[in-house]
Amino acid sequence: MNWILLVIAGFFEVGFASCLGKAKETSGTTSTLWMGGFFVCLTISMLLLYKATQTLPIGTAYAVWTGIGAVGTVLVGIFVFKEPADFWRVFFLTTLIASIVGLKFVSSH
Repeated sequence: MNWILLVIAGFFEVGFASCLGKAKETSGTTSTLWMGGFFVCLTISMLLLYKATQTLPIGTAYAVWTGIGAVGTVLVGIFVFKEPADFWRVFFLTTLIASIVGLKFVSSH
């Protein structure tokens, strides 16, 4: 169950990073709304991460959480913010995903 919470926390990390990117692109009320989304996603992500670390090793949980956030944020950057998707970027993204999966499999929980 805590692995599921950790994955959801990672998705909310993607949410807060994406909201931060959108807030940077806008101004006025729209920027304020994106910042509101940032704080909501940040709070949910941290609470779920805290809950997951009640039974999962902190090092593994934090690495998986940041990995999900990093991969998700890069994908949002590519598909939403039109950032480049060159060979090396995709290559290292793939190695990051393999590392996250590997941590899950070697974890004792």
